[in-house]
Amino acid sequence: MQSSAKPNTPFALLILLLASLTAFGPLSIDMYLPAFPAIAENLNVPLSSVQMSLASFFIGLATGQIFYGPITDRFGRKKPLYVGLGIYALASLVCAFTKNVEMLILFRFLQALGSCAGVVISRAIVRDLFTHQETARVFSLLMLVMGVAPILAPFFGGYISEFFGWRAIFALMVIISTSCIVMLAIFLPETHQPDQRVHIKDSLKNYVQIIKDRHFMGYALAGGAAQAGLFAYITGSSFVFINLFEIPAKSFGWVFGSNAIGLIACSQINARLLKRLSYDVILEKIFVVLGVLGVILAMAGIFNWGFWGLAIPLFLFIAALGMTFPNATAGAMATQRKAAGSASALLGTLQYGIAALSSAAVSRLHDGTTLPMCAMIGFCGVLALALHRLLVKKAA
Repeated sequence: MQSSAKPNTPFALLILLLASLTAFGPLSIDMYLPAFPAIAENLNVPLSSVQMSLASFFIGLATGQIFYGPITDRFGRKKPLYVGLGIYALASLVCAFTKNVEMLILFRFLQALGSCAGVVISRAIVRDLFTHQETARVFSLLMLVMGVAPILAPFFGGYISEFFGWRAIFALMVIISTSCIVMLAIFLPETHQPDQRVHIKDSLKNYVQIIKDRHFMGYALAGGAAQAGLFAYITGSSFVFINLFEIPAKSFGWVFGSNAIGLIACSQINARLLKRLSYDVILEKIFVVLGVLGVILAMAGIFNWGFWGLAIPLFLFIAALGMTFPNATAGAMATQRKAAGSASALLGTLQYGIAALSSAAVSRLHDGTTLPMCAMIGFCGVLALALHRLLVKKAA
């Protein structure tokens, strides 16, 4: 380890803290998914309007990260974390009391601006502490711990919405974020001391230099396309499974959780494979799998193959992402030690920017069938394969 971390900080505790930061995104996304029909009914708006609050969250994640990069390189990792989580807590509180969908969409955007501090800075901290190959294994471990969020969040969200109302979900987010601020203040070491040489006004130049790095862009865009498939699924899943396949909202977590378990399992298989294989070898194979499964999912939507015809390839697609995310992230960050914060921010902006487009497309194309979700996932799988072949494999 190369860091200023306290030597008595246990590795397991460090991973748990980093995973908690990374989990704010999945927690904020997944917990309120089962409540979509209830929110639409309570605010008297179409379901597609509620789905736009999810798209606005993705837009916030994309735009916010670009600012946190140079800030965390300039001022260190912890102070920007406190600011971001504070914004998150306040926005969550407003969401809990909102009276119309427009306010929900706006403050979900602001909530995302706060949560993306954890997304950016956790990646930068990993890059501060570990070597290239080690980062892929650490990201796999983070996926294991943070994977609890997408498994448990829909369960809690479904039951909280049923027994206490959907607003209680956002009240819980306030409690979680404030508790996390306290834990970080006590246990998280500073891994990057403030650097007076970093000037915020030069951040655009830094981003331009990073964008010119074909190595970085290849991994970032291919990984982003794969991630967009995940968010197309997240956006459309509550309608598909609750409305079309008539699964009760409180039981939606079983479907969502099973797919998350597949993702976690593959991330741990990935961690073991990395002891013998490079992340490049694994990515070359797994992007082919995503492309094939994407075509199958598109066909399932076109020909209406029913619950199992959709659920099985969807499970395999989501599971395969457990081998995509950690390896693509490690590949993108491998050449960016000097500007790890800015590189992490740009990586997130690119990936969540693509995800926002995917989510908005599913909402915009909503037609009462499974096709918009399935077709978008299929497109993202094929696009991820094509980008990897063109930008990474050809450049090798």
